[in-house]
Amino acid sequence: MNTSRPLTLLITLGVGLYILTSAIYTVNEVEQVIITQFGKPVGEPVTTAGLKIKLPFIQEINPIDKRVLEWDGNPSDMPTKDKLYISVDLFARWRITDPLQYFLRLRDERSAQSRLDDILGSETRNAVAKHELIEIIRTTRDRIPLRDTLLTDAERDMGSLVPIQKGRQLVEQEIFSAAAEKVRVFGIELLDIRFKRINYNKSVRPKIYDRMISERRQIAERFLSEGNGEAARIRGNRVRDLNKIQSEAYRQVEEIRGLADAKATEIYASAYNQDAQSVAFYEFTRTMQAYKSIITTNTTLVLSTDSELFKFLKGMSPDGARPSPRHFEK
Repeated sequence: MNTSRPLTLLITLGVGLYILTSAIYTVNEVEQVIITQFGKPVGEPVTTAGLKIKLPFIQEINPIDKRVLEWDGNPSDMPTKDKLYISVDLFARWRITDPLQYFLRLRDERSAQSRLDDILGSETRNAVAKHELIEIIRTTRDRIPLRDTLLTDAERDMGSLVPIQKGRQLVEQEIFSAAAEKVRVFGIELLDIRFKRINYNKSVRPKIYDRMISERRQIAERFLSEGNGEAARIRGNRVRDLNKIQSEAYRQVEEIRGLADAKATEIYASAYNQDAQSVAFYEFTRTMQAYKSIITTNTTLVLSTDSELFKFLKGMSPDGARPSPRHFEK
């Protein structure tokens, strides 16, 4: 009898400890708890951290994260207003503000992510379809793109951007406003959304790149043609200046040569005009120089007897003797 009492007491303490353990639970700082009884929520959500008590066995705790959560959608292809298919990658941040409604409608985070996929994907598709591509790419409507100052007006117009009314930030706000209303019924607050990446669809991307290459090539060819024209002009100016310099140098050479010849003639005249013998000697030496230039080994001359060149030849002897001095009198 005495032995059964401690055993009964030990069993009682064990059962009590088990019941107490089942009735006590803790709430973390980063979560909130929904208490369910037979699968249905009871009471208000527990949002404060600490040690809490519930009915053992029949009540269960369902922790719900109260931190800012991330939604990162998969890239999807969608058409713009100007019928261009683009691939849009969007991300968002959200949190649970009404845990009871969230638990009743969605139960867990996986269901919430799936519902966000549907709502945000649908609103993004609607917003993209209502705007042209330039509205989604340009950050704000007041941003002015840089232009090459060397381009002509026609080339600037060729690659110019059409005027925009909103810009990407306002398009994101439209998506945010429309989606926030729809997710609020699930106890979710949508904090922010942003376009992560916008790219052309793979089927139209080669055509876009080809057009960009064609435009750049057209501008490059214009610069090349202008460069070739400028090079031809420089070469033409070089040839013209060279001819001018050569002609000027030739003119100066001829002037110097003429002056030199005149000076030499003046010196010769002053030297040979001193008396009749000097003049005769000058005529003889000039005639001999003319013979040297005219007569070679196989030269045949036909001269009249009264020719100026013949008067010194007719006085020569056949054996090559010098002519008599009387031939130099005239």
